[in-house]
Amino acid sequence: MVDMDVDELVELLNKAFADEWLAYYQYWIGAQVLEGQMHGEAEAELLEHANDELRHAQMLADRIIQLDGTPVLTPEDWYEHTNCGYEAPEDPSVKTIIHQNIEGEQCAIKVYRKLADMTRDTDPVTYEIVLEIMRDEIEHEDDLEGILDDMKHM
Repeated sequence: MVDMDVDELVELLNKAFADEWLAYYQYWIGAQVLEGQMHGEAEAELLEHANDELRHAQMLADRIIQLDGTPVLTPEDWYEHTNCGYEAPEDPSVKTIIHQNIEGEQCAIKVYRKLADMTRDTDPVTYEIVLEIMRDEIEHEDDLEGILDDMKHM
């Protein structure tokens, strides 16, 4: 049972759902256009993260539906609901794309921290879901920082 305003929770989960779809595309398209030093390593990491973001979107959609909500239905609405936005990889350099995605991960971590705080004592199911996603986002940020550190030592 959820001991809180379920409509508000669904709204916040939908915002995170929109973020995950935009993050998925940002990672995926970034991997396609990436150029420069450590291209291969960065591409593999971006594609792995893209798959994680898609998995997160599935987890959130499942929970939204369990709460009798409806996930955001159109890509156009992702922009209306997003917390973190989308930054197109107009500069295809590895360093720029990695920095863009680090910023996205930092935003996502804040979003999931807020959701975790909100659901900790009121909705254990959502709490566990957002904790799992937040752990992944923290790991993503660490992975991306590692690529930048490797680039410094080349």
